[in-house]
Amino acid sequence: MKENFFYEIPSARMLEFDKVIEQLETFANTEKAKEQIRGLRPSLSETEVKASLRTTTEARLMLEKCGTPPVTTLSEIPELILIAEKGGCLTPEQLQKIAVNLTAVRRLKDYLNRGKAYDIGLPYYEENLDPLDEIREEISAKIRGDRVDDYASKLLKSLREGIDRTESRMREKADAAIRANKECMSDSFSTTRNGHICIPVKKEYKFRVSGSVIDKSSTGSTLFIEPTAVSKLYEELQEMKIDEENEERRILYTLTVLLSDKAEVIGRNNATIEKLDFLFAKGKLSLAHEGTEPLINTERYIRLVNGRHPLMDRNVNVPLQFAIGNGVNGVIITGPNTGGKTVAIKTVALNCLMAQCGLHVACEKAEICMNNLILCDIGDGQNLSENLSTFSAHITNVLSILKKADNESLVVLDELGSGTDPAEGMGIAIAILQELKKSGTLYLVTTHYPEVKTYAEKEEGVVNARMTFDKESLAPLYQLVIGEAGESCAFYIAKKLGMPESMLQRAAVAAYGEKNTCDRKPAELTNILQNNKANDAKGELQKEKSAHIRKTKNIASKNLSEKFRRGDSVMIYPDKKIGIVCETVNEKGVLRVQLPDKKIYINHKRVKLHVAADELYPEDYDFSIIFDSVETRKARHRMERKYVEGMVEIEDV
Repeated sequence: MKENFFYEIPSARMLEFDKVIEQLETFANTEKAKEQIRGLRPSLSETEVKASLRTTTEARLMLEKCGTPPVTTLSEIPELILIAEKGGCLTPEQLQKIAVNLTAVRRLKDYLNRGKAYDIGLPYYEENLDPLDEIREEISAKIRGDRVDDYASKLLKSLREGIDRTESRMREKADAAIRANKECMSDSFSTTRNGHICIPVKKEYKFRVSGSVIDKSSTGSTLFIEPTAVSKLYEELQEMKIDEENEERRILYTLTVLLSDKAEVIGRNNATIEKLDFLFAKGKLSLAHEGTEPLINTERYIRLVNGRHPLMDRNVNVPLQFAIGNGVNGVIITGPNTGGKTVAIKTVALNCLMAQCGLHVACEKAEICMNNLILCDIGDGQNLSENLSTFSAHITNVLSILKKADNESLVVLDELGSGTDPAEGMGIAIAILQELKKSGTLYLVTTHYPEVKTYAEKEEGVVNARMTFDKESLAPLYQLVIGEAGESCAFYIAKKLGMPESMLQRAAVAAYGEKNTCDRKPAELTNILQNNKANDAKGELQKEKSAHIRKTKNIASKNLSEKFRRGDSVMIYPDKKIGIVCETVNEKGVLRVQLPDKKIYINHKRVKLHVAADELYPEDYDFSIIFDSVETRKARHRMERKYVEGMVEIEDV
């Protein structure tokens, strides 16, 4: 049950093996082959893997030499044969489908026979195919155009000719009845109603024509009558049609029984077609990937020459040269971001997984070892539903990997120790590497930690590798160089993009301590700092002028209250109406204006002074005369003289 355990982990999904399976499925025609593809699992048997790869190679050779095989879908064929086995009777349409299937078997058998010239084993599957030529020819001779052919038997031909003659005589009799009773007819031609040949007779002449009423018009004014002479022939016709149906059924049963007797042969044909469909799908995938058959070993080493990620465009993907094993169990890959580290490790692991599933690898040459597990931790793995941060998800997955990995496994870890404090992450990364080495597994790891590079240099059985980077164009070259440690290139990139000397100096001290005191400082960093020529003479970052935030101006309430006085004549915009200020501007910038028919509140910005109050009224003028009603002024006068119970002064609106 180890093989099932292999697929329980999410490694296949991380490596995008599911996308390879989807691509492979598109090359299959039969549903059984597609099911087999969806259930494809890596084998732990070296013999099975080698045999599976060999058949993939032979299928590809057949495709290259003989073209696309004539494999068709087998939909409904098993169900139809089951009906025949249970004693049912197949319809002409169903028999024709089986005849088409047997024709496809014959064509596939001929196709495979042509492949025997290339001295390979796959073409000999033709020995499991029996096109049942005699039965196929019998069906083709008796079923044509989805019906039993007239010449299927002498009796059937005679019956159908008799039916045609009788129907013709019935038409003649009906036409003769119409000619003999023209004045009684509502039309000049016969018609068929409910399977009977009838003549249209006016209702009032019903008893003038001898025959049976079969139908009538929607208005009831016309009766459709089958003449007596025609009805006698109709009885003969029905007897012949019953005989015809019985003869057709006899022929169909005979053909069905022939197929039922060969049900086992047809089942074997279908199983062979489905098997070949699966094998040729693998061959088509190899052609699509321009793949090759890898050499399989159990000596724990992997060699890829011009390896590619099978899902990447070949015009974009840079070929990978990779080797591990023979004393080197671990490869630590470093280099700049977007430099292709993740693609490199996925390329290795995915090709190994494909090989163990019997699929060709996307390489020029490849030697791949058997692995009992391919364990991966790629991507950030963040899981919000389980409240897992990036670091927590990584550690959870890595711990699971460490528990499973042994000396027959392949482990791939991306961005080891990332997602937490750099110092602590570095320590955890080295502890994980030591545990991997202890397990004896093969492992590929990507990282940015300088300490991990140092660990790889000193530790036996572990080597550094780097992804190349063009420092002039700042472009990654996507080439893996094993045996050399990579650099993050952060200082080079920052320098190239114009970071001034002072900032680079501060960055270097922060990263590596005081100048010339840290062994971890890159050898070329000193030259970078000394030779850096920033655009500014002082080596300081030159600020660019930026737009400033415009704050809202706060106008003092005091100034607003003095803007208008009570009694001022003002113009209101945009309506340009004239009014008189009855309440000055409040702290919100709103004043009240008396218009001819009402008083309104309005923002001071929409009001412009028309005539000042001191030009219109005396200094001690009583504005209540303008703004209050007569009733209000009388009530206020009484209130001023004495208290009046129940009286409330209401401001005029």
